[in-house]
Amino acid sequence: MSYPGYPPQQPGGYPPQQGGYPPQAGTYPPNAAGYPPNTGGYPPQGSGYPPQAGGYLPPAGGYSPAQGGYPPQPSGYPSQVPGYAPQPGGYPAQSGVGGYPSMPAAGEADFVAMYSPLTAVLCLQPGGAPQGYPGGPAPGQSMPNYPAAPATNPSTPGYGSGVPSTPQAPAISKGYRGSIKDYPGADPLRDVEVLRKAMKGFGTDEGAIIELLGSRTNKQRVPMVAAYKTTYGKDLIHDLKSELTGNFEKLVLAMLMTPAQFDAFELREAIKGAGTDEACLIEILASRSNAEIREINHVYKSEYGKSLEDAISSDTSGHFRRLLISLSQGNRDEKETVDISLAKQDAQKLYAAGENKVGTDESQFNAILCARSKPHLRAVFQEYQQMCGRDIEKSICREMSGHVEDGMVAVVKCIKHSPAYFAERLHKAMKGAGTKDRTLIRIMVSRSEVDMLDIRQEYVKTYGKSLYTDISSDTSGDYKKLLLKLCGGSD
Repeated sequence: MSYPGYPPQQPGGYPPQQGGYPPQAGTYPPNAAGYPPNTGGYPPQGSGYPPQAGGYLPPAGGYSPAQGGYPPQPSGYPSQVPGYAPQPGGYPAQSGVGGYPSMPAAGEADFVAMYSPLTAVLCLQPGGAPQGYPGGPAPGQSMPNYPAAPATNPSTPGYGSGVPSTPQAPAISKGYRGSIKDYPGADPLRDVEVLRKAMKGFGTDEGAIIELLGSRTNKQRVPMVAAYKTTYGKDLIHDLKSELTGNFEKLVLAMLMTPAQFDAFELREAIKGAGTDEACLIEILASRSNAEIREINHVYKSEYGKSLEDAISSDTSGHFRRLLISLSQGNRDEKETVDISLAKQDAQKLYAAGENKVGTDESQFNAILCARSKPHLRAVFQEYQQMCGRDIEKSICREMSGHVEDGMVAVVKCIKHSPAYFAERLHKAMKGAGTKDRTLIRIMVSRSEVDMLDIRQEYVKTYGKSLYTDISSDTSGDYKKLLLKLCGGSD
């Protein structure tokens, strides 16, 4: 007799004879002794279906090895013995393919599939049940992107004397931390109709402009410039300049540039003319990523016909110029792993270049602060603190002065926690008599889709008032309304 979908019956094979599986008429469900069957245990003995070498998944609790251990004998598995005694030297190799449990032998796949779909899936996969998680490393491989453990060598320095090997910036909430989000269904062709209506005729509807621009992200605002010219044959920037004035005009125009265009424009404004806005140069170059700085260089050259490096070189000097040129290369190491022994070495170099010598070797500070990765530098700052008992910022202030001091400190603050740095910059822009509106506009526009929520948190934690409150009390009119849109709310 044969069963559909199964190989022909072989003597002593599958399906089993009387007493085997499937049971003969009248024998299922099992006898009073229940399941598993009484005599002989599971799997069935001689008249049943003998397992092939390496074929069965181990039952819950494992197999208890008999005298001599695995592999199973041809007549089925050996009798069970209470407990699970370990085998000397571990398990003997299975005869299947590579894993544990091994592949079922030929002809056994049908038997496995009949018992349980899950069993079939687990048993039929090469090497047995998959280990770990999907996409993870195979057993025995190291996890990617994690630093290797230190060598077990007594001479190897410890991991920061109890400090975590990868010091982190202060914990912040994950996910999108900007205050401006994409407007659902935004269409630049419809948006420019709103702008055109707000500007044509007598007077200007500033409220419509504020509502529109304040609810669109940069990638939704920038296409309006081309859409306006396509629809009306006029230049949107020119029309806005003719309708708006003062800081409100500057803020609106800043919001219609790409991030790289706006940064290049701000750097150009900081360099050209009498005097240099060193703080602006430091702020932008110390806080942007490699990719952002490279894009700024490209835009600067195409817009102003001169490389950013040449512009910096012609307008600055000394160690401050060297610091800015180093930062403007956009070539900082971006590895996430930290070698704590190298962090200790760099901390020692900084100590030897400053606190531990007469005078200061600014070149050593420049080399380390401008080239090393941010996770590495956080570890360096922590090791430095432990080594000499002083924060790296305070050491820089003791050892340097002027613009190079400001630049080095800004780099350190951005490495440690950039939202705290920008919160400080905003506070300084608004405190005292007068407001540094260019700084206020630049930070509010450039960080509104990056980390504005974190900046707000740092601001209220440090200064006891919300950023929203200080902007409200320090600015006025349409300018204030649009800034508050970028701020996103009070804390």
